[in-house]
Amino acid sequence: MPATRFITTAEALKEDYKGRTNYWVCRPEVCEAKDLQICRAVLPAGEGHNFHTHPELEEVIYVLEGQVEQWVEKEKRLLGPGEVAHIPKGIVHATFNPTAHDAVILAILSPAAATGPFMVDVSQEEPWRSIR
Repeated sequence: MPATRFITTAEALKEDYKGRTNYWVCRPEVCEAKDLQICRAVLPAGEGHNFHTHPELEEVIYVLEGQVEQWVEKEKRLLGPGEVAHIPKGIVHATFNPTAHDAVILAILSPAAATGPFMVDVSQEEPWRSIR
């Protein structure tokens, strides 16, 4: 990969999610990032990313627009623009949009690559299945 220092939305890796497009603007497939992944994601009204872990990745959720119901293990907070949740690697977390409007977040993960699975869904396991 050639040295890429600037990434436009057109150059981002696009991921369809429930009728919206998420934009991976930083990860090895997009630029020469080794320690970072950044995704600008839209959570449609009433939708979310159910309980999961990233076994090898640390994550920060930064709210750009709207509000999200952010879970980190069994703790829940309602976050608005400019607010952040930090999720250490291997910790169960979830992000939901409980409002009637889209929410926009930046998901920032490190490192940029992992040897094991990127994500492990635990939403059907207790206590996560019935906690919300």
